[in-house]
Amino acid sequence: MTDKRRLEDLAIFGGNAAFGEALHVGRPNIGDRGRLLGRINQSLDTKWLTNNGPLVQELEHTISEMMGVRHCIAVCNATVGLEIAAQATGLSGEVIVPSFTFVATAHALLWQGIVPIFCDVDERTHNIDPGQVERLITPRTTGIVGVHLWGRPCDVKGLEEIARKHDLRLLFDAAHAFGCSHEGTMIGNNGDAEVFSFHATKFVNAFEGGAIVTNDGGLADDMRLMRNFGFAGYDKILRIGTNGKMNEVSAAMGLTSLESLDAFVATNHRNYERYEQNLAGVPGIHLAPYASDERCNYQYVILEIDRDMTRLSRDRLQEILWAENVLARRYFYPGCHRMEPYVSSPAQSVLSLPNTEYLALRVLCLPTGMDVNVGEVDRVCDVIRVAVAYGDEINERLDHLVARGTIN
Repeated sequence: MTDKRRLEDLAIFGGNAAFGEALHVGRPNIGDRGRLLGRINQSLDTKWLTNNGPLVQELEHTISEMMGVRHCIAVCNATVGLEIAAQATGLSGEVIVPSFTFVATAHALLWQGIVPIFCDVDERTHNIDPGQVERLITPRTTGIVGVHLWGRPCDVKGLEEIARKHDLRLLFDAAHAFGCSHEGTMIGNNGDAEVFSFHATKFVNAFEGGAIVTNDGGLADDMRLMRNFGFAGYDKILRIGTNGKMNEVSAAMGLTSLESLDAFVATNHRNYERYEQNLAGVPGIHLAPYASDERCNYQYVILEIDRDMTRLSRDRLQEILWAENVLARRYFYPGCHRMEPYVSSPAQSVLSLPNTEYLALRVLCLPTGMDVNVGEVDRVCDVIRVAVAYGDEINERLDHLVARGTIN
């Protein structure tokens, strides 16, 4: 550990790194290991390891109760959850999605032959812009997928109005939004269905896993069939399906995570507030805010870096942090529409998504979670403050090193 006060203290210029071990974004929260192992042993004792076992059923019931939603269908991961939800709601042709999201949102559609039509986001909220959605609707459009980015809810009412007006299906990728609310109602109650992620990097995890939630009983019945090859009983198949089942070990981890949810959120909230206090007043550094009157999981600490004020690009600040063993992440660079196979598609080549491209060059995600304490947050913020204070000089030095071939 070393104090960061001067330019020479930065590790990129030969100072000691702020952290001896890497500080990751999304390092898994574990919860009560004894409770987890007890559940796994229970599964091993009964030899019921998958196929809608008792732990999966308990997890589904617990999530339904927490969300205040009628139906929960646990699945092996959220990407498969999106695929099942898309199939069950009859999506085809074109579906409008934000480009500023994890690429799985788009891949889940294209994998099934559905063309994702990329929409720009609101510069302030980072979420899909309903005003832009309506301009993209064509006779081939069958649905909209909104993404509650960082756990901050989409303009749900705006999207619902558009969907009703044009007779479109409406799904939500709620991978970031477990435990969050919108206008006092828990995320999970919107649109035709919403899909949560319990990947290891999420604050509540099931090693790998996801859940589809809906208030539509017929849709829920269909999705339960679809996650198990279309089986309705021992040897009766009613429709085409896939293998999207969650296993009992993943459900054990999910239940154990849920028992520690309040502690996980409290730690995330504490770390968020510490970042907020430490970075207040640092020129060009803006911390994405959360609504104080809603429930929130605070699992993402998102900076927007204004290069004109910091004198440093987002990528250069990331480079400085990585040298300190702070593995800050660019989310979601460069935007799905700039990734393959979409960037090579003629349908996407004429896209103008200025807000997406603006944010993709500014956003940086910082470490938080149960393995990050306030002292470590302070040290991360020390690095950022020093970097911004010496922005012009840092650029001059690093540009010189790049020109000499000393660094890339």
